Amino acid sequence: MGYLENVKSPKDIKKLTLRQLNELCGEIRQFLVEKVSVTGGHLSSNLGTVELTVALHRVFDSPRDPIIFDVGHQCYTHKILTGRKDAFGSMRQENGLSGFPSPQESEHDLLIEGHGNTALSQAIGLAHARKLRGEPGKVIAVIGDGAFTGGMVYEGINNINDLDNLIVILNDNKMSISKNVGAISRYFTRLRTDTGYNRVKRSVQHFLRRLPLVGRPIAAVIVWGKGLVRRWVYRSTWFEDMGFVYYGPLDGHDLELLCEAFTSQMETDKPLFYHVVTVKGKGYEPAEANPGAFHGVPSFDTKKVPELDPDLSPSDSFSEEFGKALCIEAEQDDRICAITAAMKYGTGLHHMRKAFPQRTIDVGMAEQHAVTYAAGLAVGGMRPVVAIYSTFLQRAYDQIIHDVLLNRADVLFAVDRAGLVPGDGATHQGIYDAAFLSQMEGMFVVSPSNYAELRHWLRVLMREYSGPRALRYSRGAPAPELEALGCTGKAYDVLGGGGKTALVTYGALTEEALKVRQADETVDVFKLTVLNPLPQELAEELAAYEKILVAEECIRTGSVGQRLRSQLGEVNYSGSFIHRTVSSVVDHATVHQLRIQQGLDAASLIKALQECSHEGQTG
Repeated sequence: MGYLENVKSPKDIKKLTLRQLNELCGEIRQFLVEKVSVTGGHLSSNLGTVELTVALHRVFDSPRDPIIFDVGHQCYTHKILTGRKDAFGSMRQENGLSGFPSPQESEHDLLIEGHGNTALSQAIGLAHARKLRGEPGKVIAVIGDGAFTGGMVYEGINNINDLDNLIVILNDNKMSISKNVGAISRYFTRLRTDTGYNRVKRSVQHFLRRLPLVGRPIAAVIVWGKGLVRRWVYRSTWFEDMGFVYYGPLDGHDLELLCEAFTSQMETDKPLFYHVVTVKGKGYEPAEANPGAFHGVPSFDTKKVPELDPDLSPSDSFSEEFGKALCIEAEQDDRICAITAAMKYGTGLHHMRKAFPQRTIDVGMAEQHAVTYAAGLAVGGMRPVVAIYSTFLQRAYDQIIHDVLLNRADVLFAVDRAGLVPGDGATHQGIYDAAFLSQMEGMFVVSPSNYAELRHWLRVLMREYSGPRALRYSRGAPAPELEALGCTGKAYDVLGGGGKTALVTYGALTEEALKVRQADETVDVFKLTVLNPLPQELAEELAAYEKILVAEECIRTGSVGQRLRSQLGEVNYSGSFIHRTVSSVVDHATVHQLRIQQGLDAASLIKALQECSHEGQTG
């Protein structure tokens, strides 16, 4: 770590020669593999952007020239170069570094970036604000090619105007989390693989070097001529037509080339667009050979390369069980089709993709389109299932209401990663879906707590129900105690009986409720499976208890507890009501640590009951 140990800020790399910078890049890769193998995290995407990030900090002056990453998980080298190297052992751990940009950590992170295709709109806003305020500097957006499968990028491009302080860098590594799909992916492939333009470009450059060309007018003619060459070779100048000055494709691992390209165009009267081609997983052979598998990894032994398969979600997980169960339903009904937003591996839809490729559609990083597209499929006679992580489904809130709910479209939402999620922090928590889906009258919402319930309710929802409905489930595998409960097929189950206190919960948090009952047998656990509409008889049954504690991995407003309290008021409940939910911002830690932080672990729930008087506490 000869050079890396002396890098404390971006100013330090400006002192190094290009040869030293190349050695620094090798040290950074070694550092990333060592640290991520311990903490887990996004490995292959960060290995692919080392030279690019070093070149940006070499040429530009962060934070005066802010760098915005899309998606933010490719920011690890940026964090290393901006003074956070020594804290990398705490990455994604409780009270440690975030795996995404975080303004709380450093002045070099202006925005939280956990979702895709948002950076360009943010960068345009920042660049325009600086123009209005007369502030110097460039605003740089580093955007992965996967982000171009989402619509916000194009909405942003339509609004770049003449922002000469805006620089957009396309980090083209040929894939997002799942393999890139669609026309945009094919367009980028043509740009980076067609040798015609680069061959002609080199010939023209060789010829021009022999001519005594001097002066700005002739230089302008050369730039104009290069534009003609691009038009002739590609018959497309989409980026130029949208208002950019386009450069590329550039080798994203040629540090000298990148530095020259960024430096040579510092003075321009238009937004710049650099097309940089990188290798995902660069420098670590297992990640280069299998970039999808090493996109997001748990801790692993660097001396023994882990056997990871990007075609598989964890073998013991709700995602895997869902994918297999959906295939069974699709065998029975040829109208069933599955939609994913660039997450067919994570959602378990690789099973559908292999069994029914024509009925499995990956729309790219475009959740809004996925939902409205599903509505069209449903109106056209199909029975679509939209499988999206909870945190990403909220991006399509309007489409769920306007296109599915109002049209009573026959769409099932498979809401993966519902509830608290470890590691990735505030941007990836599934703490809103139970609230916002339940606010939609006519949206049937089910929350299984184990595999048996998942399989049962998927079968019921596909065979006995139609219209808007949702099946939400947590990340990973259920606790053994929850698996042991099996499935009754009821809207809710009462575990216990005859107690004075009722503890109401659902999903994975039932694990903590069972621990409370184990410590105090006077506590009856009401495990809900149907969250919307709440069963009519639930409030009447609960009204017999002296105390009611509702605990849920959900925000308070619109939550099950809030709606249940309203129903209890209708039956004149006079006992004590306690409500435990999560705050609207939940940081990164293990799920157990997050529950402790939010007062949702068994010990905290027991304490809440003990502190509650019969006169009532409504915490």
